[in-house]
Amino acid sequence: MPKSNLSLALNLAALVLGMLLLAYASVPLYRIFCAATGFGGTPVTASHAPGRTLDRVITVDFNADTDPALPWQFAPEEKSVRVRVGQQTLAFFNAYNRSDKPITGRAVYNILPLAAGGYFVKIECFCFKEQTLAPGQRVDMPVSFYIDPSIMADPNMNDLKTITLSYTFFSVKTGR
Repeated sequence: MPKSNLSLALNLAALVLGMLLLAYASVPLYRIFCAATGFGGTPVTASHAPGRTLDRVITVDFNADTDPALPWQFAPEEKSVRVRVGQQTLAFFNAYNRSDKPITGRAVYNILPLAAGGYFVKIECFCFKEQTLAPGQRVDMPVSFYIDPSIMADPNMNDLKTITLSYTFFSVKTGR
C-alpha cells in the first residue's frame, strides 16, 4: 500500500474514532453546559444566595406533573410566590405515594421562559436526587432558590414579570 493511502486510512480511522467519542460524550457535555449556562431553561445551581436583594419583584409560578405510570400525587404547596431579585426563597411541593409498595421517582425540571433559566438559581432541591416514598407516605419536598441580580443588566429581561418553575416526576427502575 502506498504511503499516501496508508496516511489517508489512518486519518479516516482517527476521524471515525473521534466522531464516536464525541457522540458518546455529547449527552453529559450538553448537561454540563445547560447546568452552567441555564440554556434550555435549565436552572443554574449555587451553594448560597448572593447576599444582596433588589427592589424588583418577579412572580414565580409553580407547576407539578407526574408521569401516568407513577402512582403519586404531586403538587406545589403554593401556586406562586412573589420574589425580590436576589432574595433566597423556600418553596415546598407535596408528594403522596398512592400505591401499596415503595416507589422511587425522580423529578425533571424546566424554567419558562427559557431565557430566564440562566438567572434562576437553585441552592437546594428535591430534584437533585431520586426520592423514595414508602406505601402511603406523604412528604413535603423543599426547593430553595433565588433570581440572580445580574438579570437587571439584561435588556431582554426588562419586561419579565413571571417565571414558571415546572417539575415532572417519573418512576425510576430500581435494582439496576
